[in-house]
Amino acid sequence: MSMSDPNGHGSEKTTHFGAETIAFSEKPGRVRDVFEKVAARYDLMNDVMSARVHRLWKDALVDWLAPRRGARHLDLAGGTGDIAMRILRRVGGDMNMVVCDFTEGMLREGVRRAEKRGVQAPVQWVCGDAMALPFADQSFDSATIAFGIRNVADPQKALHEIFRVLKTGGRFICLEFSRVRNPLLAAAYDVYSDHVIPRMGQVVANDPDSYRYLVESIRRFPDQEKFEQMMRIAGFNRVAHRNLSAGVAALHSGWRF
Repeated sequence: MSMSDPNGHGSEKTTHFGAETIAFSEKPGRVRDVFEKVAARYDLMNDVMSARVHRLWKDALVDWLAPRRGARHLDLAGGTGDIAMRILRRVGGDMNMVVCDFTEGMLREGVRRAEKRGVQAPVQWVCGDAMALPFADQSFDSATIAFGIRNVADPQKALHEIFRVLKTGGRFICLEFSRVRNPLLAAAYDVYSDHVIPRMGQVVANDPDSYRYLVESIRRFPDQEKFEQMMRIAGFNRVAHRNLSAGVAALHSGWRF
């Protein structure tokens, strides 16, 4: 299935690409270029940048989701399969898993890793746009997205789409970088983000610019309370969040009732 290009957005509408303000229509292609470049070393860079702490965050996502056997689950922006494989391991492979990603290179990497691991559970790999999901209304029991929604040109539209494809009683959990509340920790984190992460990108992936974009995109993303409000606007109930590592990242949960 080919990726959808967002249509119907006039050139006058703008959005952010890292620190830049760009035309809305430009962002999907530029995001795709970033992740095509980093696909093969994406999870390795996550290990390096977070000192492997991202693995604990992802485990916390699965813990809070409490996936159930036999459910149909959608993992968005999940191209490398990291979240999907964790969920499948938790349920012993007894789940209808769909991984949807905007970038074909990330999906190819996910398929390669699943084959290397000898994953037996059926996984459907779909190249699609979070703002126009290629799935029927109320077709999933649960959905997740990890470190992906801030890269969508219109996160609010993506939330509406996620709500649309969830069944009544379905649950959505988002894992995303967020805001550190302690001023001293926040200052130290800013120094690390500005000066260390791009250098890591140069050494590990030979691509400092892509990782500079990732840092800038984190700063542009709404804080915990604002994102909760966006989820409520999309229709989610029982919206809540949990801070991880003092707010470096946060889990956001919502239900469709």
